[in-house]
Amino acid sequence: MREIIFRNFSDLNIYQFIVWFFIYSFLGWCMECVVIRVQLGYWENRGFAKLPFCVIYGFGCLGAFTLFAPFAGNPPALFFAGCVGGTVFEYIVAMVMIKLFGELWWNYDHKRFNYKGILCLQSSLAWGVICVLLFMVINVRIKLMVHAINPMVVRPLAVLLFISYTVDFVHQFYRSLRDKNEGNNTEKMA
Repeated sequence: MREIIFRNFSDLNIYQFIVWFFIYSFLGWCMECVVIRVQLGYWENRGFAKLPFCVIYGFGCLGAFTLFAPFAGNPPALFFAGCVGGTVFEYIVAMVMIKLFGELWWNYDHKRFNYKGILCLQSSLAWGVICVLLFMVINVRIKLMVHAINPMVVRPLAVLLFISYTVDFVHQFYRSLRDKNEGNNTEKMA
């Protein structure tokens, strides 16, 4: 596993990797916001924190590029791996969210072929298409963009992104836990 990770990201130093991660997190945030706009007709910040990042997409891309690397030249295999891997990842994220926060931030009940509103066929197929696009088109461009950033800029940019998001995330995480606990206390009093 370590060799696969190294092979996929050996051309990036740690600062470039952090920027790469946040680019995918930003693209995931953009995708989520656009999907909500199209489906519901209004704009909504789809990130957990206030900054425009859905780091779950950064982690999802890291996982995809690590686990699905053996299929890199095979679009049908990438599609299948993306469908299955994305669906499993979405389910795990849902279970963690429900456990931590007592709620789920999406609901597929209105979609055909859904499982408890957590998963749906349409979403699973979309993960497959996204996986193929990531491997065949997008990642090459993202890496070129990251490599084009001046080395004198990439280090402070990576540090700024990492610290800013960490502070934002920790603040929102504790706020969410506090809100969940206050909700539980209100229910007990009623």
